[in-house]
Amino acid sequence: MINSVEAAAKILLRSKYIIALTGSGISAESGIPTFRGKDGLWSKYKPEELATPYAFARNPKLVWEWYSWRMKLIKEAKPNPAHITLAKLQNMRIIKTLITQNIDDLHERAGSRDIIKLHGDIFTVRCINCIFTQKLTNPPIEIPPKCPRCGAYLRPDVVWFGESLSPEIINKAFIEAEKADAILVIGTSGVVMPAGLIPKVVKDNGGKVIEINIEETVITSYADLFLKSKAGEILPKIFEKIMEIRRSRHV
Repeated sequence: MINSVEAAAKILLRSKYIIALTGSGISAESGIPTFRGKDGLWSKYKPEELATPYAFARNPKLVWEWYSWRMKLIKEAKPNPAHITLAKLQNMRIIKTLITQNIDDLHERAGSRDIIKLHGDIFTVRCINCIFTQKLTNPPIEIPPKCPRCGAYLRPDVVWFGESLSPEIINKAFIEAEKADAILVIGTSGVVMPAGLIPKVVKDNGGKVIEINIEETVITSYADLFLKSKAGEILPKIFEKIMEIRRSRHV
């Protein structure tokens, strides 16, 4: 693993335009359940009952009770060393762009800025009838919440099953992928599209793919470097190695 840490650091130091893509695995280390796997949210709930437009139309109270519970979990969670290290790398301009599939706010709370959130933000709500949107700091008191402008229901501003990603947001992500000569892929299964194509775009353009995950994924087969580890354990080591190499060059 020491050699892998050094190899990752050297790839990142050689690269000119690095981006990062994170999935639910990075937030799982902060205690937020993933959607897949034996302990994932979908092992306990049916997505068609909780995360589709049809589900919301049928029972908005049930959907909101579930999202309110998830918001409370996220509020209680804290950014882990992986979130914090990514924020450091981004603020140092080593990582140019951070793209996430997560709808939580742990990257922001760790200090990252200008994040491309592919699947929306659980703490933002929007009206199903008019253009009203609002950023929340806590779960809504009224369940389900209603729009202060038109009285229609508000919904979480996240991408549900059966819905398309915002063309503007996904296009922005792919533009970044096309510019990148390296990508850190952290805690994502790579099976959710079109997010799963982002590392492939970097690879096809001649860039390096560094994958960090606790298990192999569909990305592993073409990754230049696969680090089988928790992100919170390995990313700080990569950061320290980057700093060590930088210091040695200036001695």
